[in-house]
Order: sequence, then structure tokens, then C-alpha cells
Amino acid sequence: MVVCDCRGDGDMLRIALPNKGRLAEEARSLFDRAGLYAEFREGRSLVASVGPGLEALFVRAQDIPEFVADGAADVGVTGLDLIRELDRAVDELLDLEFGRCRLVVAVTEDSGIRDAAQIAAGTRVATSFPRLALAFFHARMIPVEIVPVSGATEIAPHLGVAAVVVDLVSTGSTLRVNGLREVATIVESTARLVANPGARHEVEKGRTITELVAALESVIRAEHKRYLMANVPRAALDRVKDVLPGISGPTIVDIMDHGEMVAAHSVVDASEVYRTIARLKELGAEGILVTRIERLMP
Repeated sequence: MVVCDCRGDGDMLRIALPNKGRLAEEARSLFDRAGLYAEFREGRSLVASVGPGLEALFVRAQDIPEFVADGAADVGVTGLDLIRELDRAVDELLDLEFGRCRLVVAVTEDSGIRDAAQIAAGTRVATSFPRLALAFFHARMIPVEIVPVSGATEIAPHLGVAAVVVDLVSTGSTLRVNGLREVATIVESTARLVANPGARHEVEKGRTITELVAALESVIRAEHKRYLMANVPRAALDRVKDVLPGISGPTIVDIMDHGEMVAAHSVVDASEVYRTIARLKELGAEGILVTRIERLMP
């Protein structure tokens, strides 16, 4: 594990963020959309201010559960797979809904194995997740030999290192290219916001953590919603309310000419926009406008 002296001002909330890779890019994007922009200190590329009283520490994703559990950081963003593997005492606060992947058991296509239960006792299993792999096979009473590797797990069977691998996949294409087939899923993972249990119980830090969760959650919630506005016939309002249920019903606004049309505003599921527009058109709606939402609070 990388060792660094990350402890700073006791009133500062320290946030550990991944320093490279897809998790790093998506974490920075989420924080940016929440209005938490990283401003790096001169000469310190691993530390940045992300808002009043908030300091980001950019470290390896696999070190973040350790940093948070030890108090070097108060909160952190890392994958559920790493949280489960390291098994440190951290509180999971929020599913950030990016970095989606699976930790799977895979065998060679020519092995004839179709289910993890068919893996023989004593089989060598290559993985960079030894704790999770061992726990998986132990729960099924299959004694295996774990072979820890640090990368390129999928080539282990071709090198004679192991007959089975436990590896992370997104689409599974890398396994297929290397002649491997999935036979079980151990963990389905996404990025999570985690916190040091002690920090959550400090008055000031606890309040700041609650505010941080609310800010990030509002952005995540908004990603799946759209704001829809349309001029609809006043006579069709009862049916419009069925089409635009919104969060607590559509907002209806009189148009200045007080005529037969009124303006209906509502928040709708992004996946339902096309169907909603079609139903509104059937009711005689005009001037339909759909926009993205930056944040959405319940």
C-alpha cells in the first residue's frame, strides 16, 4: 500500500478520490456536475480543494478503503469490489451508479465446466481478489489453491499458472477473446461513496458529509429524469395528469391569453420521454420542450 501523510486541518473534510482510470474520470465528472471543482495547489498534484472545507486526495482506488478506515480520509470513492476485498470498517453511503463491472469465475472454453460446482478440489485459481475468491469457493466447500496475480489474469490459464480465474469484467469481451467462459458471478460492483464511521459522528464533519451525499445524490437522481413542458388543451387536463404524473403531479400554468390551452410542466423518466410525447400529441399538446435537469432534490 502507498503510504502518505494525508492528515491536514482537523476541520477539513478529506475526500479520497481515484487518481487514474475510468473510476477517476467518472468521479471527477460527478463532482464537477455537483459544483465541486478540483483546484489543485501549486506543486501538489495529489491534493486539491473541491469547495469550502473540502479537500480531495487523489490516490489509488485500491488504497481508498484503507485510507478511509484509518482516518487518513473522511470519505472516499471506490469500487464495491475493492471494498469487499479489503473488508475494512467503512460505512457505505451512496451507490454512485458508475464503474459498473462484475467479479466472475471463468474457465477455459475447452474445460467442459458449465457451473462453478464442477470445479475440482485442488484447482489452482488465479486472481487479484484472493479474499473474495477464497470465500466464494469456501462457501461451496470446494478447496482450491489461490494464485495471487497483479494483472492480466485472463492469460493465466494459457501460461499454465492456473486452470481457473477470478477476474473483473464489464462486457466479458476480454475473457472471450482469451478463450474463457464465465461460470459464476461473485460480486456485481459499482462505485460507492464510503465514510469513516468516526467522522460521521463528529458534529461538523457529520453535517458536511450529509451535505456532500445530498449534493451527489441530487445529480445522480437528475441523470435519469427530464423536465418536460408543453401547452395542452384545458379540456384534457384530467387525461394530461395521467400522462404527466410528475413527482407530485404536473404544474399547470395559465397562458396569458386565458384561452383553451394551458402550460403543463413536469419531471418525467428519461426512458419514458418518447412515449410521453406521443401520448401528449394524441391529446392535442403543442410546443413540447424537453430539457436535462442538473440536480433534483426529493
